[in-house]
Amino acid sequence: MTAKTTVITQGEYAVSGDPNVVISTLLGSCVACCLHDPLAGVGGMNHILIAANARMSTRFDPEGLNAMELVINDMLKLGAQKSRMQAKLFGGAKMVTGLSDIGGANAAFVLDFLERENIPCLSQSVGGDAARHLIYLPARGIARQKTKPRAAVTEALPAAPSAQREIELF
Repeated sequence: MTAKTTVITQGEYAVSGDPNVVISTLLGSCVACCLHDPLAGVGGMNHILIAANARMSTRFDPEGLNAMELVINDMLKLGAQKSRMQAKLFGGAKMVTGLSDIGGANAAFVLDFLERENIPCLSQSVGGDAARHLIYLPARGIARQKTKPRAAVTEALPAAPSAQREIELF
């Protein structure tokens, strides 16, 4: 049989119990939470970017909560039980030197959510400064990642000075 690949991007998620389905994403400061119920053979992955500012409290971020609940609810519809779910977490890199640690805040949100919901996080690969390409086999709960080299521009650049004869529009 041929694998059916589903690619997800920011704000998206996918859930499946089909052993031929592969879910894929590319992460920078975003995080992906891979959930799996080993008895039901059902899993899902989301791609979350919630923190506009790493100093803000993300504990009850509505977008993050929604992203987690969507995966959990769709897994329940396919026969999973929340009490058997296990998680793996990826991403949360600090992609640009000199800016706030949005990736760290994203990872902290998911880890806090998992703890509050009593879902064990079996493994995590978070932080650092490299992007990650993630492949997830949801029916088996297997995740594989490859790190990607840093981009050529990784430092925040100062704003360019305004030109002398600019027109200001109201």
